[in-house]
Amino acid sequence: MTQELSHDHNIVTYTYGDGPRLALLHGFTQTASSWNPVIRDLSNEYLCVAVDMPGHGNSPDATRPLPQCAHDIAHTVGAATYIGYSFGARVALHIALAYPHLCERLVLISGTAGIEDDAERDERRRDDELLGEYILETGMNRFINEWLSQPMFAGLPPEFSYVEERKQNLSEDMADSLRYAGTGTQEPLWSELHHLSMPVLIVAGRNDPKFTALAQRLHSLIPSSTLELFDHVGHTVQLEDVREFTNRLRNWLNNSNSQAN
Repeated sequence: MTQELSHDHNIVTYTYGDGPRLALLHGFTQTASSWNPVIRDLSNEYLCVAVDMPGHGNSPDATRPLPQCAHDIAHTVGAATYIGYSFGARVALHIALAYPHLCERLVLISGTAGIEDDAERDERRRDDELLGEYILETGMNRFINEWLSQPMFAGLPPEFSYVEERKQNLSEDMADSLRYAGTGTQEPLWSELHHLSMPVLIVAGRNDPKFTALAQRLHSLIPSSTLELFDHVGHTVQLEDVREFTNRLRNWLNNSNSQAN
């Protein structure tokens, strides 16, 4: 493994294996280490670049809005298949739309293209502000325990929760991440999805009905997309059933390679 800090963009990455490049973008409160179970299964065939998202792990500055997150990560990692989960999926989608020459393929796990209704988006922004204030008041130890107790994470195995790594994130950074790059800040991208021409894999767990519906809508609007819905798992598909996830991802990567050739 090698660890690299881009001083131009202040993004820390960890590189494992060899082969075609996969960029792995984690979710809110996680760190690059959350991809370890997936990396163990893929790094014998692929060069896995796990990214500490802005304000998470060892990457500083959570005051970056989503377009800036996308710019800094894309220009740190370079050309790759971008695989994003939740917060990481929203950033990966921005990368694919803004820098298609760097996004060879796109994988969206429990992702969304944003909230279209202005009032609903404003409400989500206020909720994210309040959640940020709550994190500052309570501290990470209590907040992470409460965060992971949500029903959407019910299927997440304890050994893959990486609780201690999450608790190393700073309260101030988590609050800033919500304030500057939360779902409420995201300009809706649904009308832009038809511009995507690279192969796209859309993933969701059926035990997460909200994101299953979002995945189906994403699939309907992206002509180059493939939809994979997983039974018996929820929001964190890639950690709740690692083997099935990596098997389906590997098959899709191989098939999209064949089609490109």
